[in-house]
Amino acid sequence: MIDLTKTAMGIELGSTRIKAVLIDENHIPVASGDHEWENRLEDGVWTYSMEDIHSGIRACYANLKKDVREKFGVELTTVGAIGVSAMMHGYLPFDRDMNQLAGFRTWRNTITGQAAAELTKLFGFNIPQRWSIAHLYQAIINGEEHLPRLAHLTTLAGYIHYELTGKHVMGIGEASGMFPIDSDERDFNQRMIDLFDALTEFKGYEWKLRDVLPRVLVAGEHAGVLTEAGARFLDPEGTLEPGIPVCPPEGDAGTGMAATNSVKVGTGNVSAGTSDFAMVVVDKALGVHREIDMVTTPSGEPVAMVHCNNCTSDINAWVGLFADFAGAAGFEIDRGALFTLLFKKALEGDPDCGGLLSFNYFSGEGVTDMDEGRPLFLRTPDARMTLANFMRTHLLSALATLKIGLDILTGQEQVKIDKLYGHGGFFKTPGVGQTMLSAAAGVPVSVMETAGEGGPYGMALLAAYMIRKVGTETLGDYLENRVFNTARSTTLMAEKADVDGFNTFLARYVRALPVEKHATEVI
Repeated sequence: MIDLTKTAMGIELGSTRIKAVLIDENHIPVASGDHEWENRLEDGVWTYSMEDIHSGIRACYANLKKDVREKFGVELTTVGAIGVSAMMHGYLPFDRDMNQLAGFRTWRNTITGQAAAELTKLFGFNIPQRWSIAHLYQAIINGEEHLPRLAHLTTLAGYIHYELTGKHVMGIGEASGMFPIDSDERDFNQRMIDLFDALTEFKGYEWKLRDVLPRVLVAGEHAGVLTEAGARFLDPEGTLEPGIPVCPPEGDAGTGMAATNSVKVGTGNVSAGTSDFAMVVVDKALGVHREIDMVTTPSGEPVAMVHCNNCTSDINAWVGLFADFAGAAGFEIDRGALFTLLFKKALEGDPDCGGLLSFNYFSGEGVTDMDEGRPLFLRTPDARMTLANFMRTHLLSALATLKIGLDILTGQEQVKIDKLYGHGGFFKTPGVGQTMLSAAAGVPVSVMETAGEGGPYGMALLAAYMIRKVGTETLGDYLENRVFNTARSTTLMAEKADVDGFNTFLARYVRALPVEKHATEVI
């Protein structure tokens, strides 16, 4: 039996998968649905079409409905609350009538270098190339013709939220990937908005920056209700009823923090999938570092973020090659079982990968100042070319740029990290991703039982918090006392040999970065 009115639903549009999770009144996932998709490189821009966005989220929701029907014998007509999240950053501009003015430019693009550099200098605050404001200013520099008609600038999560509710609002964590946040005011930084408006005043646009940015909300605030049109948008079959409360839309960074109980000062987590990023909640202002973004928790506390564009895409490609080989040899093997087999094999490899090296750059990488990417695998003639070393190389490569950023955070900024929580596909095989991340960070890594649910689970928790919090109960207290107080997790600390091996691997990796740079120029 299930009481749908006591459930909460989280939907997340990730880079390779759209997933919906339904949790019960005890915050336990009880049903899910998903849909696989992939970005496209069109005219040098990483994007998803609006048709793919619409059909993808509907397919995901339809699969959730099917799962509920099969498990509980009821139709999914309502839920207690809904929350939507998606990959952060990027550029989605619309006019007053919500006509899309330019193709969706995702976080993966590294085409805003001039804008990011100029804004960083102007604000005295690191503006990464991924951020919406960098995309907007680059469009201004480039003189793009749609700008005079701009009325709404949002992200993918903000757009889906508008379709569901008709509200141009955004959760503060997601908003912090659009434009810098003033954590005291829990809003966009007004001083920097004024600087931007003064910088672009000569263009003569009718809009000011505040006019086009969404309104910022914090976790726990109501962000509208599901409209009749929104219900039909999500569920064209007409089963879902309107009127459901919807919480502020968030980004995948914020949902990762919620999913791992990492929203209080001193806590930290790493999300590892198509991209990987570390989030550490801090209590002080940090210096300006190109490798470190300052964003916020869903409640607005400052967070130091090390974001890397590339993580598992190259691993997925190699596993696909092994699957093709197995098929050609007459052995059909489940793709999930193959991932598990190969990940476990990596634990048998030499701590430093035996002299093997790879760069997993499908796209550019801001941490290492690469505007484009070329996946590379390299070795010396005398390197130990074994399957175990080969797989370990790709797992360490997936974390190498993350470690470069973490070393700046813990070294130059003296930020103390006692433990990290891991979540996302990289940690699905028990013990393997944990060991590699612990070796990279040099601290224990915990993985919760719900880690595989990742972002959509975190989004469902934020939706539940909105309707169930009592009085001034903070998000941190809600998660700690009412969600994760009985949660099961495993904690692992890498052996010293693994930590030393990662450091040796990273030194080789950094020395070879000019090879990757040259590859982007000649291939």
